[in-house]
Amino acid sequence: MRILSVVLLFFFGLAQGTSQYIFSGEISQTAQNKTVYLSLVENYRKSSRVYGNQILKETQSNANGSFKFEGNNLSEQNRIYRIHIDGCEEHTKGGSHFFKNCTDTQSVLFIAKKGDRIVFPLLDNDQPLCEVNSNNKNADLLLEIDYLKEQMILDFMEYNSKANELLTFQKWFKIFQAYGEESEEPLAELYIYDFLSDRASETHPYYVVDAKTNLYYAQLAERLENQYPNTTFTEQYLNELAADQLLKSNENPKSDSKILMYVVYGVLAIMLLQAVFFSIKFIRTKKRTKTPEKLTNQEQNIFNSICEGKTNKEIASELFISVSTVKTHINNIYKKLNVKSREEIKNM
Repeated sequence: MRILSVVLLFFFGLAQGTSQYIFSGEISQTAQNKTVYLSLVENYRKSSRVYGNQILKETQSNANGSFKFEGNNLSEQNRIYRIHIDGCEEHTKGGSHFFKNCTDTQSVLFIAKKGDRIVFPLLDNDQPLCEVNSNNKNADLLLEIDYLKEQMILDFMEYNSKANELLTFQKWFKIFQAYGEESEEPLAELYIYDFLSDRASETHPYYVVDAKTNLYYAQLAERLENQYPNTTFTEQYLNELAADQLLKSNENPKSDSKILMYVVYGVLAIMLLQAVFFSIKFIRTKKRTKTPEKLTNQEQNIFNSICEGKTNKEIASELFISVSTVKTHINNIYKKLNVKSREEIKNM
């Protein structure tokens, strides 16, 4: 099948003009008259399923199960397209097949532009739309990204623990973003961004954290503006990025103000404790400095001990003198300071 695809691409390249695109493939050798749609996906948030307003063309598979789209009405720049096989019966009402409710519905997303030749071969296991062969080197990037998604899911299944979750997210965000940059195709990066930032996905909480510090997202905006200016999907991405930045800026002042408030309260508490400490120390020092210089060193020591509320016995024990000697010194202090009690000494 792959050799046939290469031959078909070569043949189409010789037979058709450069502006003509040809997308062809096989559904099944036994399938006949299946409806096949070609869609344009401008809104990357609507790449996960089929929407009626995306459809550009439709055709029917022939007796061999083959289909083909051709024309010159595509953009001259790369865009994301979808081939979608409608497996619903003709009598199905309500367009439910656009929401993939049919059991045999299949589709493939690919990147293409005006003049591309693309073949979707039927694989040996009779699976259609699982491979893209094209003269456009970026045509199969979205399939490769889908493969990475599967590998990521397997990785989480193998190491299913909360302790490992953050490390696994960090690992795969880097893998996806590196793949996107190396592809040099911002459309592929938008497809990745849609997956990583999807609010309904388990990846979204980590995206919120990653977007606060990772310059990748701003750099992607520059690549889109340079390569795809004035397009709806570039404007869409810029608006989403601006909204995320606004949310971030609204969150940070709140969190910063809370941190600042706690710091201020902490400093005030320390200052208050210091003020109380130094006030007490100052009061004690002030009392001591009011004592006349005529007190002897031992009398000064006893005076300080009285101010601290110590008993005669405690003073005697600290100064290694007898209680009677303490009493004698206290009487001398009373006479020199002209006081009659300990309370008067404390209140000086």
